[in-house]
Amino acid sequence: MDIQEYECDVLVIGSGGAGCKCAIVASKNEADVIIVSKGLTFKSGCTMLAEGGYNAVFGHVDAEDSLQLHIQDTLKGGAFLNDLMMVHKLVTDSPKRLIELERYGSLFDRLEDGRLNQRAFGGQSYRRTCFKGDQTGHEMMLGLREEVIRENITTHDEVMITKLLFDDENTKIVGAMGISLKDSSIIIYNSKTTVIASGGCGWLYPVTSNASQKTGDGIMMAYNAGVDVMDMEMVQFHPTGMLSPKSRRGVLITEAVRGEGGHLINAEGERFMINYDPREELATRDVVARAIYTEIQEGRGTEDGGVYLSVTHLPEEQVQTKLQTMVMQFKDIGVDIINEPMVVAPTAHHFMGGIKITGDAQTNIENLYAAGEVTSGVHGANRLGGNALADTQVFGKAAGISSSQKVKETSLFKPKQSDIDDEINRIESLWTEGKYKPEDIKKEIQDIMWKYVAIIRDEEGLKQAQKELDDLSEKINNMNIPPHKEYNDELKTALEVISMVDLARLIITSALLRKESRGAHFRSDYPELNDDEYLKSFVLNKDEEIKTVDRGLF
Repeated sequence: MDIQEYECDVLVIGSGGAGCKCAIVASKNEADVIIVSKGLTFKSGCTMLAEGGYNAVFGHVDAEDSLQLHIQDTLKGGAFLNDLMMVHKLVTDSPKRLIELERYGSLFDRLEDGRLNQRAFGGQSYRRTCFKGDQTGHEMMLGLREEVIRENITTHDEVMITKLLFDDENTKIVGAMGISLKDSSIIIYNSKTTVIASGGCGWLYPVTSNASQKTGDGIMMAYNAGVDVMDMEMVQFHPTGMLSPKSRRGVLITEAVRGEGGHLINAEGERFMINYDPREELATRDVVARAIYTEIQEGRGTEDGGVYLSVTHLPEEQVQTKLQTMVMQFKDIGVDIINEPMVVAPTAHHFMGGIKITGDAQTNIENLYAAGEVTSGVHGANRLGGNALADTQVFGKAAGISSSQKVKETSLFKPKQSDIDDEINRIESLWTEGKYKPEDIKKEIQDIMWKYVAIIRDEEGLKQAQKELDDLSEKINNMNIPPHKEYNDELKTALEVISMVDLARLIITSALLRKESRGAHFRSDYPELNDDEYLKSFVLNKDEEIKTVDRGLF
């Protein structure tokens, strides 16, 4: 296999909102930065797909809003499993990071007097979600992209990072390596610091709003290197994804639809959310997703297995201006949302679990940092809509500051050669003429997760999922991967499958440990919240016993 090698001060893995923000900040701090992305640079992260908004307290619409209320709402929404210090940083820094986005060139909707407009979002006391119609994430990425270009930051796309590299002493991370998805060459990065900003793992499930690259590679790469991961059982299902046609199944229908006043209606014509929560459609995502799931399971869903989401009662101008993307998205499949309802169902959306970091984006291993959805802590057991885009900018900046400051006090250490050799041998060994297609195994993993480890779980189902994942081992060891070099999608999928199975096991391990229902984690065999025993996060590490972090201190 051909080998390409690069050196830099800061290696950023991921080119979404968190990765780009980190790279910009590090570059402005005089670090030499490379951004590497599994997909196309700037286009393969979930930030580009995020529609609804960015939470920041300005009080422009509701003057009574405050930072303290935003903190309280975030903690309550996260079922108090959040890291309080990280929540404080998110809320207090979020407005400043939005202003920086505007300086980069991102434009947000404004009131007639020029102040930022803000809309209502689920689980929030006041209207604090800033937005650009229903294209907020796309608008953010336009500004971030322009700033990356202005900073002349090097970007490498279609490179799948598969392993973090240690120095000879096995004490610090000194880069990473992987494979070019264009020509199957081995790519080795030698860096003073490394930042993982590779996003979540929505494609563990067959129905997801995520970009196709999101299979949890970064989380497993970190775990395999000895990094602590936390809250792995906490998978958020967005209440409203498209149901049909099959090619659009799972595509997000933004929370902005409900924020603008959309109604959820069952097949019997009943606006049902009042039966589940006094906040109705603006309850938190975990509540709304379970309510929709329950309506469908109890026979009040549509013929194709969804419920209706309607904005037909809203003024046409409001729908056309505030929900422009939704109008176009459904017009493309022959549905006029101004005059007829959308059909929706829950879709795997956001992973609250992941790499455990400090408020400065540091992991437990020297020279390794992380930011964005790949991390855990700030959102607790359930993320509020609008907090994720803010998360990318607040902790992306923290990672940029920490990683670039560390550069000034460290040298460029060579990676351990035996680790490189082992990884090359592992990748080369996959090029075999086996019996099973990686894509078929990937689908089996997704079906197992959807059946047993989705919106509602129980011990029997979780243990069955473990068994069925274990039964896939023979197939994984006998995959059919033709040894062609250019755009070898089978090789990429095989590498994903190996990580996905292990990541699924970590999620199940934590889900079995948490014998209660909290936030996005709902156990039908333990349906009640149990603060006495489970107001704590579970921390997993491949080299240590399971640890816990007490969240009852506040």
